[in-house]
Amino acid sequence: MKKPVIAIDGYSSTGKSSISKIIAEKLGLIHLDTGALYRGITWFALQNCVTKDGTIDLNQLFSMFGKIHLEFRNNDGELILFLNSIDISKAIRSHEVSENVSLVAKQKEVRDFLLCFQRSLAENGGIIMDGRDIGTVVLPKAEYKFFMTASIEERTKRRYQELISLGIDADEEQVKQNLIIRDKIDSEREIAPLKQADDAIVIDNTYLTKRETIDSILSHINKI
Repeated sequence: MKKPVIAIDGYSSTGKSSISKIIAEKLGLIHLDTGALYRGITWFALQNCVTKDGTIDLNQLFSMFGKIHLEFRNNDGELILFLNSIDISKAIRSHEVSENVSLVAKQKEVRDFLLCFQRSLAENGGIIMDGRDIGTVVLPKAEYKFFMTASIEERTKRRYQELISLGIDADEEQVKQNLIIRDKIDSEREIAPLKQADDAIVIDNTYLTKRETIDSILSHINKI
């Protein structure tokens, strides 16, 4: 029997990726963090397409798509993102990437560049994909769709703790403002905005532990 395709969308720092990874392990699925792909493109842009005033030259980025090769490699069951054979899994979590990823991700050219890649990975089923437009644009026919949300205060705390655990210096207020700005950009962009799919199940995990969030999602998924 073909294993299902599961789409999990939602706001930053609601635990989409880590929770999707655990669910994938439990159900024997492949997990794909699509946000990492957009962060990877952003990291490339910051390394290669920055103008003298410190902004990203989007047209230069678009012209260099042919030099971007993204791939996930399996490392003891964990998919690690590589760009042109370089492990960028930690680098893409930096403040600089976080502050620029929404600008890059809202570009039609970037989304089109990554769309076919994401869909091709889901063709044979057996995948759980998380992001912001998975259930609405990338995988609109996914068997299961979830939309995760939490309060800005809780998400700030989670994001701050994540950065500290990665050894990245962080200011909690700066983290909060970054999340607020990112929510606005992601929700209001013209191309594939962050929004709940009509048939998605909403999971508000402001007051839920990771374990409780996972159990809630699993309760909606039929036994494979």
